[in-house]
This record gives sequence, structure tokens and C-alpha cells, in this order.
Amino acid sequence: MQRASRRARTGVAVVAGLLAVAGAAAVAVRAAAPDRPLAGPAVGHVFVINLENKGYEATFGPSSPAPYLSRTLVGQGALLTRYYGTAHNSLPNYLAQISGQGPDSATQADCRTYTDFVATGTAAPEQVVGDGCVYPASVQTLPGQLEASGRTWKGYMEGMGGVPEQPQTCRHPALGAVDDTQQAEVGDQYAVRHDPFVYFHSIIDSPSCAAHVVPLDRLDADLAAAGTTADLTYITPDLCHDGHDAPCVDGRPGGLVSADQFLSTWVPRIQASPAFRSDGLLIVTFDEADSPLGDATACCGGAAGPNSPLPGITGPGGGRVGAVVLGPSVRPGTTSATAYDHYALLASIEDVFGLAHLGRAATAPYRFGPDVYTAGR
Repeated sequence: MQRASRRARTGVAVVAGLLAVAGAAAVAVRAAAPDRPLAGPAVGHVFVINLENKGYEATFGPSSPAPYLSRTLVGQGALLTRYYGTAHNSLPNYLAQISGQGPDSATQADCRTYTDFVATGTAAPEQVVGDGCVYPASVQTLPGQLEASGRTWKGYMEGMGGVPEQPQTCRHPALGAVDDTQQAEVGDQYAVRHDPFVYFHSIIDSPSCAAHVVPLDRLDADLAAAGTTADLTYITPDLCHDGHDAPCVDGRPGGLVSADQFLSTWVPRIQASPAFRSDGLLIVTFDEADSPLGDATACCGGAAGPNSPLPGITGPGGGRVGAVVLGPSVRPGTTSATAYDHYALLASIEDVFGLAHLGRAATAPYRFGPDVYTAGR
């Protein structure tokens, strides 16, 4: 009996050793082959909130004027201390998140005139070569991927629908027209350049755009049940609540103060929703750091492309902005120093839904993994 017991213990030790070696090998494979999907938790609903033009220290430093974001939400989720914007100015960062396309001279200038993108070729990784604003229907997007896989998406734009003479959904200028939302007006603080969905013909030419790109005030009703909550919920505050303007045209303080007020209103509603409680993941981040004349650093060496040798105008990227990730799969009060950017965010969302990686998402060195999905560890 003693000999059999010793053999059993020896067998258990060998198996445990083999499992440990296999586990280490799996980690090594993941590190060596970042193009492989990372095994993640059961996430079924992703929420993204983008704020504007604030660097990491201003937002998450000890003197941050956004205590709800920098303390309350950081305490509830994971703080990504090395999350970067991919470009200056605003628009290319939003486009990166849903298509993996790099900037061109028109998008770096925030497309003050809403022109067609004139394509002259392609380049790796899946980059359309050319210049302009509204990409051809052949350019793939995350919404297109979701629809093709039988999933749902919705963009909620604060301020859209508030001007009677303007389209109430899927609002954008006519092709070739000047974008009249570059400056906020009292009663109209929607910014087209912060709504990435309307820069793709595959979306704006579809009748379903009106159902997918809608005013923010429709979100409450959609959050009421998991069945009415989209698999991807993308939220863009107006030019005051996103922190862009300070002060705002209507007298509100703007900056991080108004952004924090927005988050303290909407994040609890999201967290209370059946979809989020079941399998939600919320990412709150910023498009870029302060300005092209400020921080133009980049994640992972930057991503100069065929249409822009300097995505950050004065440097390789959009600067260090940070991000907070919350959800049942994230242990509260955790921190990750892994380097991420908007391309990595796209890849991480695609991993959640088992989708291929578009454009520069395919070359993102890291995607959300055990450093973010920490619950139960």
C-alpha cells in the first residue's frame, strides 16, 4: 500500500510538473504570437465611452478635477496606465477604434470639409492608400464585422437630434460640404468628427444607419433589457461633456469637470443594466492627449502609415491618455502597465466576439488578457 501510494504521489507530481510546463509554454506562445486570439472571459456586451484631449497626468494624477473617473471608477475596475492615442487630431483616433485605418492629411485636419476618400491603392496591414474623409464601401469596419457575424451594434451620440432642421439620426454633412459642427453652438454641441461611423460609405449608404447611429437619449430604454442592448454600445458625449470645450458655449465649466459629471450620470446606468451585470465590459478612455503641440508619444513604437509619416503631426502618436476598464470579469482596484492604444482596443473587442483583426489591429503587440481580465484570479 505504501509503494502504491508513493507511485500515486509521484504520478501526481509529474502531471503537475507537466501542466506547469505546458502553462509556461502557453504563456510563451501568447507572447511570441500576439496575432493569436487570447482566451478571455465570457464577455457578451462591450461599452465604449470616449472623452477628449486630456493627458494621463491631468486625468489620473493626484490633482485631477475628475474624482469620479480618477478615483471612483479606478477603484471599481482596472486602470491602464500605458494606454495611448494613435494620432492627432481627434478624428483619426476614432477611426482607428472601428476600422484599424491609419490617418491621412484630411483626417489629421479633422475633415473640415466632408470629402470622399480618394483611394490610389493598398498597403499592409490592410491600409487604404490615398487621402480624404469618407472611406469607400470596400473598407471593412467593426460594425460590418458584427453584422456579418449576426451581432448588433449601436452608436449613441449626445447632441444628435437636438436641431430640428438637421437629421435626427446618422447625421453628417453632404459630401463635399463644410462640416458646420467643428465649433459648438448653443443648442448644438454634436461633433461629426467624434462620430466615426459616418466616415464609411458601408455605413452611411445603408438604410440601417438611421437605426444604428442615434441620439444618446435613446440609451436608457435600450439598457432596460439585455435583449435590447447592443453587443457593442459606443457612446460619444457632446463637445462639453467630453471635456473638449472649457468653458462651454452654454456656460457649463466643460473640461474634466463636465466630463466627470457625464460619467457619474451614465456609468451607473450602464452598470445597473442587465446586460452589463451579466457579461458586460466598459472601457472609458480619451481620443488623444492635450494637443499636437503637447504629447505626441505612441504605444509600441508608433504606427506611421502610407498616408502619414507622422500620425501625431509632431510625433509618432496621440500621447499617453490612460483608460479604465470595468465589468464582472475585472477585479476592482487593479492596474495594468501593458502598452495599449486604439488599435489594441479594436483588436481586444474583436477578440471578445471571435472576429478577425482589421487593419492595424492585426499588428497590435498586445490585447486585453490576464492583466485586464483579473476577476477570480
